[in-house]
Amino acid sequence: MKCIFLSDIHGIKTYLPLIQQRIEEKHIDKIIVLGDLFYIGPRNKMKEGYDIQYVLNFLNQYDDKIICIQGNCDSEIDHVVCQFPIIKDLGLLIDGKNEIYLTHGHIYNEDNWPYQNRILVYGHYHTPFIKEKNNNLFINPGSISLPKEGKPTYMIYDDATFTIYDIDNQVIDSKKIA
Repeated sequence: MKCIFLSDIHGIKTYLPLIQQRIEEKHIDKIIVLGDLFYIGPRNKMKEGYDIQYVLNFLNQYDDKIICIQGNCDSEIDHVVCQFPIIKDLGLLIDGKNEIYLTHGHIYNEDNWPYQNRILVYGHYHTPFIKEKNNNLFINPGSISLPKEGKPTYMIYDDATFTIYDIDNQVIDSKKIA
């Protein structure tokens, strides 16, 4: 199974054409969206490329491929306009023997995770990383739109390997899990 992970789009369309190109060239099976789809929020300055309708149309075109987790900036109306379900709090992706837990990160994260020997993928912090802590693997693809440092990022999962890329297709981090 090949998946692309996006987080914290916040209504900004700027790099979605690049993501569409990656989806097509890598023959992606699933698009995992880790929340904060449309709204930029009061703590962020308005950015060039802010276009909620474009982002909605982009995501809805992949309605049969999307697994989406609700973020802290997502609202009830998003459930109505999206043609795909939005999961609240915690999802589970199973690839063979690998169980990959999915969340936005504002509730469950490396500082609030009561389990052992699990993989948790989350966004929210806008900073990409792959790290082990307390016998768990914590992975954050960063933000495709509002990175806290560096360039916008996304992640590909293929052949039991998580690889985080920046928008210039440079590898930021990678981890094989099986």
